[in-house]
Amino acid sequence: MRDPRGAPGASPPDPAEIPCVGGIVTDADGRVLLVRRAHAPEAGRWSLPGGRVEPCESSADATAREVAEETGLRVEVGDEVGGVRRPAPDGRVFVIHDFRCRPLDPSAVPRAGDDADDVRRVDAAAYAALDAAGELVTGLTDALRGWDCLPS
Repeated sequence: MRDPRGAPGASPPDPAEIPCVGGIVTDADGRVLLVRRAHAPEAGRWSLPGGRVEPCESSADATAREVAEETGLRVEVGDEVGGVRRPAPDGRVFVIHDFRCRPLDPSAVPRAGDDADDVRRVDAAAYAALDAAGELVTGLTDALRGWDCLPS
């Protein structure tokens, strides 16, 4: 996948692609932070916090900003674990790069904000229940399983 940051010397971005990021925020207990989407696509379903990369913004900066906007948590952005492509409502494609993140303040309590209706940390059992009920965004479980990032 093309780097959404538009690094110097990189080819110009494809106008049919929307660069996005997601944060896989885990805590010391192995729980993963999820947000319930407030808007399309897939409003009402649970996903990783994330969103669009702004022009001239690095992927790491976009990830930290989006996690803070949607959960109120400040995070340290780590390595990219993988990427997915998802259809956008306007016919373009969201190109999403997902990064491991860790909270800067482990005792901070997440709160829903911006594009999130709700936010929660989920362990393996809670995640499995959301998955069984069809409450997760399309492809999330396959992606997290493939990257070995499911909650424990």
